[in-house]
Amino acid sequence: MLIGMTERGPDSAGLAVFTDLLPDCLRKISLYSGSTPDGADFNWAGLTHGIREHLGIEATLEARNNHAVITVAGPPEPVKHWLKERHPKLHILSTGRSIDLYKDVGTPAEVAEHYHFGNLKGSHLVGHTRMATESAVTPDRAHPFTAGEDFCLVHNGSLSNPYGIRRMLEPHGIHFETDNDTEAACRFLEWRLREGDSLEMALQKSFEELDGFFTFLIGTANQLALIRDPFACKPAIVAETDDYVAIASEFRSLAHLPDIQHARIFEPVPEEMYVWNA
Repeated sequence: MLIGMTERGPDSAGLAVFTDLLPDCLRKISLYSGSTPDGADFNWAGLTHGIREHLGIEATLEARNNHAVITVAGPPEPVKHWLKERHPKLHILSTGRSIDLYKDVGTPAEVAEHYHFGNLKGSHLVGHTRMATESAVTPDRAHPFTAGEDFCLVHNGSLSNPYGIRRMLEPHGIHFETDNDTEAACRFLEWRLREGDSLEMALQKSFEELDGFFTFLIGTANQLALIRDPFACKPAIVAETDDYVAIASEFRSLAHLPDIQHARIFEPVPEEMYVWNA
């Protein structure tokens, strides 16, 4: 499906896959070392040893090239703080009990091959291919964007008020890592969830607060959600069967899916919430 969208987004690609939940005492942290001096030769074993030695936290790690998923015992905040202090060039991609996240510059085919997307397994996933229009082509500006735990968002479109959203959120202690407008939407929605909103309530507030053109696909540990702005300028198409739900910007990325000829295929209507439980 990602490769089918290459012409819509040849600059970078990413994939968030949601696996079985870890026990509540454990957290996964996805890391990217491509911006460090060592790149794919980053000393992942030394990183794990450092966490154990300096923080006294049990940690295990699985590495793929310039990417790793580290699993730690206890809350992730001390580990993330230590990582930012000791390894400021190491990019934290995601945190949670379920989410693993991979993203990099390059075409979807290149990124998929590099990170062996064909071997990934999970209950649901969110993928994206990007054609940059308002910020640089870098791994940290690629989608999906994440915030908090087990939350990600991809965006087709352009927001006209991302800096207004930033000014709203920063007094609440919310830190931004890029100048990408999508990050504003991601952090706004995750903030609403932390404030106690259901996903549906948070999405309704996004219609009220976010200005511009957007189609958003959101993933949590147990849900997928799709919304389009009131003008619905940015495309989306959905295929539903008894076995799966698939969502893409164009039908060509759905056409090869199993039993697609019997799927319910529809275009989401403007300013409507579509939420699926995984």
